[in-house]
Amino acid sequence: MNSHAAEELAGFQTGFAVRPAQLVTARSADDIVSAVRHAAAERLSIAVQATGHGLPGPVEGGLLVSTRLMDRVAVDPVARTARLQAGVRWGQVVEAAAPHGLAPLNGSAPSVGAVSYTLGGGLGILAREFGYAADHVRSLDVVTGDGELRHVTRESAPELYWGLLGGGHSLGVVTELEIGLVGVGKVYGGSLSFDGREVDAAEVLRAYEAWTRTVPDGLTSSFAAVPYPDLPGLPPQLRGRYVVSVRLAWTGADGERLVAPLREIGPVLSDSLREMPYAESHTIHSDPDFPHSYYGDSAFVSELDLDVAGEVLRATGPGAGAMVVVQVNHLGGALAASASASANSVPWREGRFLVRLLAMGEREKGRAVLDPVFGLLAPVTLGRAVNFAFGGGDRTAGLYEPGTRQRLAGLKSRYDPASLFPDYVGEFSAPRG
Repeated sequence: MNSHAAEELAGFQTGFAVRPAQLVTARSADDIVSAVRHAAAERLSIAVQATGHGLPGPVEGGLLVSTRLMDRVAVDPVARTARLQAGVRWGQVVEAAAPHGLAPLNGSAPSVGAVSYTLGGGLGILAREFGYAADHVRSLDVVTGDGELRHVTRESAPELYWGLLGGGHSLGVVTELEIGLVGVGKVYGGSLSFDGREVDAAEVLRAYEAWTRTVPDGLTSSFAAVPYPDLPGLPPQLRGRYVVSVRLAWTGADGERLVAPLREIGPVLSDSLREMPYAESHTIHSDPDFPHSYYGDSAFVSELDLDVAGEVLRATGPGAGAMVVVQVNHLGGALAASASASANSVPWREGRFLVRLLAMGEREKGRAVLDPVFGLLAPVTLGRAVNFAFGGGDRTAGLYEPGTRQRLAGLKSRYDPASLFPDYVGEFSAPRG
């Protein structure tokens, strides 16, 4: 493997080897059209990678399209929109929109690719106020399995528009998005952390769940529990600690009053809650910015069974056989309200929480811890999130409701009949010759 190929294949997720038979480094939509037509002629599967935070799909023996060099962003401050090429990262969009007092509906990590994130729904730091990122897409340019470049809007091709937004990369390679921006220049947010050795993590989660029942619909928050190893490279305040946190973002007034009940949970280890420019919103979660290995999955739940959640925390805490990050996202608000529009295929909008579990390091050690834990959650699980299925379990099970799954399968048979692209609905297998 030459150095160029190694650079293209190296993604943020280092735990899963990416070994395509062929690699295309795309610089334009025309490059992608040529790549798809070539793959169709050679009967090769196609996977797409921009930043490599998630898994591109099965690429062994297939063709991988790297879009990382397609990184142009153009903001229209009057229309409050932004056009994003396929390799753009959220940090670029935040930076371009901020001078105009605008913000995208990005996630917690600025290094994540904006397009793949949005195609999988896009659960961001302002999600309860504005909904999923997919809810704010104006148009998409996509190369479908027949090698045609299509400009898709809700009006011009409502069914394909519906399927692309929520269906991930299952129908084609999206080369460009036009998204709506929101008028947010500042946000009240940050993290309130507790030492899990002094305050029981399950009790913090119980208090957090009760608090979510009292907050306005527009306040977005999550609970996290992280057992940090005692390693020299970590900040002293984290080394060897079991850190339990509540992270939040709020664009309204009286933020301090709203979070007051959280400060009564127990002694605070750290408190970064403050009003900040939106350009600093990545500090709310402070996600790691270096490539590493992880294995994980997610579960949408209609309600949080606190007894089961306590078992989950005990099984994934400091005594577990792997370092496991537990995150519980509070859903509802605009995430649920926008379901009635049915403009896209983002599933499980009735869920009240999303439970996300990530095991760091070796995959098999992670599986040994997480598989039984997801078994505990199974009786209360509605389904899984496309964007947070990091190699866990069956690749397609539970990603969509039956009606959505059937509708997506119909679109796949029309726009990708040879199943060149990843099959998230689990009803097709590409013919290979």
